[in-house]
Amino acid sequence: MNLQKMFEMQKELDDRIIKEKGLEGQDLLPNLILALQVELAECANEWRGFKHWSNDREPRTKHPLEVSPNGAFRRGGNPLLEEYVDCLHFILSIGNRLDYNDSETINIILSKYLNIRGILNPKWLFSSLISTVAFTRQNYINLFINFFTLGKRLGFTIEQIEAAYMDKNAVNHQRQQEGY
Repeated sequence: MNLQKMFEMQKELDDRIIKEKGLEGQDLLPNLILALQVELAECANEWRGFKHWSNDREPRTKHPLEVSPNGAFRRGGNPLLEEYVDCLHFILSIGNRLDYNDSETINIILSKYLNIRGILNPKWLFSSLISTVAFTRQNYINLFINFFTLGKRLGFTIEQIEAAYMDKNAVNHQRQQEGY
């Protein structure tokens, strides 16, 4: 995974949004933290594993067939992976905002990623991630490791995560082009 490239791509998108929306000089960190928490909750909702009250606790990994604007049917993507990658966008944005995008931090994150054993329960991981708001460098590294651990527990490979991030980044640029 080229995490440095992903930080750079996210910075480019964030800088574009800040410029086009006239947000220069504003403290956007609280917005990013809240957005991450919302996206984590949306991801948990697609995972469904915490819904002990429901008979339908299977993760949402396939969209039903969709109808494109020209009337043709097309297969949808993976909603769980899409929500997971939405979280990644905000984690990267937070890292950029706090200058935790340096090569030393990235190397620590990636080396710890390689040693993830995936024994933690996704319920605990979601709860832990949603409640992490004190962003010291070490807390940020831990957030990233817990996030990647969650990805492994949800069954995502690093290649799937990276490809989905690249796709969603392009979508986000397109949305900005269209006046989102």
